[in-house]
Amino acid sequence: MRGIGTRLAGRLRRLRPGALLPGSVRARRRAVQLVMAGCVVALLPSAWTHAAAGPRLRTTADAPAAEVAVVFGAGLWNGRPTPYLANRLDAAAELYRAGKVKVVLVTGDNSRTEYDEPDAMRTYLTGHGVPDQRIVSDFAGFDTWDSCVRAREVFGVHRAVLISQGFHIRRAVALCEAAGVDSYGVGVADAHDATWYYGGIREVFAAGKAALDAVFEPEPKFLGPKEEGVSRALAALTD
Repeated sequence: MRGIGTRLAGRLRRLRPGALLPGSVRARRRAVQLVMAGCVVALLPSAWTHAAAGPRLRTTADAPAAEVAVVFGAGLWNGRPTPYLANRLDAAAELYRAGKVKVVLVTGDNSRTEYDEPDAMRTYLTGHGVPDQRIVSDFAGFDTWDSCVRAREVFGVHRAVLISQGFHIRRAVALCEAAGVDSYGVGVADAHDATWYYGGIREVFAAGKAALDAVFEPEPKFLGPKEEGVSRALAALTD
């Protein structure tokens, strides 16, 4: 019996750690490890947008002077800006009145006749003190990357203050920087309602697409020819 016990003890010592664990326990542990690794990978793009934009975030009070402010579309209700978009436009009007920006580039979706974000944004701004001749419309800003690329390639914007919600502004700054626009971001405050929480969650997934856009630099859905709207508006200030 003593010999049998000695041989058994020797075999147990030679077993790998965890070899006595049931297969289901090992499988669960492996699954947890894979889930954790997946979460880390999924969050890497968000970490990139935070790192890229962090030093470039400002408020309307301390935003640097720039010739152009870029306001991204955020939806319409009955042809008028949603409250979220109105808050962005309010910030742009405030920067204009303070003399920190000279021209406002409004970029949004006009892919169908009955839906025109840029014109609705223009109407709102003129109603809040921004002269019509200081507003330039980009009708093909179908997503953030498209808006950033078109700002540089179509409208000739090399430096800008970007205006959006806090949950979106980091991605906007990171993408415009990747597109060649020296950018600072103003993130406007909003009530933390269901839309705000949805936007924050959506950003986790949108950051993945943003990282791919920054790496592969795809052409916008519609690039089109160069437009002189921004340069003409700026030139008119010196006439």
